[in-house]
Amino acid sequence: MRFELTEEQQMVKHTVREFAEERLKPTVLQRDRERRVALAEMKEFGELGFYACTIPEEYGGSPLDPIAECIIIEELSRVDSAFAIFFSVNVGIGTLPVLKWGTEEQKKNYLPKIAAGEIYTAYALTEPGAGSDAASIQTAAVKKNRAYHLDGQKIFCTNGEIAGLFIVMAKTDPLAGARGISAFLVEPGFPGFSLGKRERKMGMNSSDTMELFFQDMQVPGVNLLGEEGKGFRIALDALDDSRIGTAAQAVGIAQGALEQTLKFVSEREQFGRKVGSFQLVYNTVAEMRTRLEASRLLTYYAAWLRGEGRRHTAEASMAKYFASENARWICDRAVQLHGGYGYTADFPVERFFREVKVTEIYEGTNEIQKLVIGRATLPPETFG
Repeated sequence: MRFELTEEQQMVKHTVREFAEERLKPTVLQRDRERRVALAEMKEFGELGFYACTIPEEYGGSPLDPIAECIIIEELSRVDSAFAIFFSVNVGIGTLPVLKWGTEEQKKNYLPKIAAGEIYTAYALTEPGAGSDAASIQTAAVKKNRAYHLDGQKIFCTNGEIAGLFIVMAKTDPLAGARGISAFLVEPGFPGFSLGKRERKMGMNSSDTMELFFQDMQVPGVNLLGEEGKGFRIALDALDDSRIGTAAQAVGIAQGALEQTLKFVSEREQFGRKVGSFQLVYNTVAEMRTRLEASRLLTYYAAWLRGEGRRHTAEASMAKYFASENARWICDRAVQLHGGYGYTADFPVERFFREVKVTEIYEGTNEIQKLVIGRATLPPETFG
């Protein structure tokens, strides 16, 4: 087993950290306050070629291994987790289903544009009445001649305001449950597509989270992704990969919170000595670092399995569950060790504390992750 980063991974880490420090950090607080999407910074990051990292060369990509992808998400999250979730969705759950399930025509049409940063992607599954119970979605797709007509609503769609391509799940057979769900490649210019409100959130404020409405929206038949009735399988397959990205995001947020804490307790003085020299403080720091490193290793292991083409459903869920809960704990301790300063918006740990919570919720709540892990661990006959 090898634990050191490859030369390519080290180069990726250095390049992304430099971008995050120089281009994201100076504006991150202001963008959070203004709920402003980092459009200029997104364009600049695309010019570095990172939107091509999950796309094969024959479609204009420059593929990196899944651990390198995690490193990118980590380094962005260490400074600006809202930018990181944009990136993670764009190259991951909004792109990989096209690569894995798309026709050659679909791949040639969309993947080069994604790789070049000409369009961003989004993923639309959740509905007002269908969150953890994704199979209960109500958006309907009816085939008429050579097109599908979609009617329904999606919520909590990351990148919804800026995406040029959406992967949308809808029911082509309302009576078939999960087996009646199909996946579609939707462009915002399709007739009948409209945006609803942008959600006001606790954190991730410079990431747009949108409502989508489909009113007799016409989707060409050639934009069916995979076969009819395979949408739920496509959705679950995509979530296996995206949960690794969520784990990496949690690791990056925790890394940022720990670094800020180390800086504060090594400079702050109380009772005539550095705060970090008190046993209660450095014991807490020791646990923060240990939880962080354990989370990173579990995340990288899940990413390694994905890179080897091996099944990683349980491992992705373990990484997402473990990393997000530890990251939330680390951010809580970071605020506590900052004292009153940690509760003010002038210190980054306040923002990290707000932003980390969602890693326990999206891409499947941690309760759902435990369900996945438990079912993968116990013998099948346990469940009848």
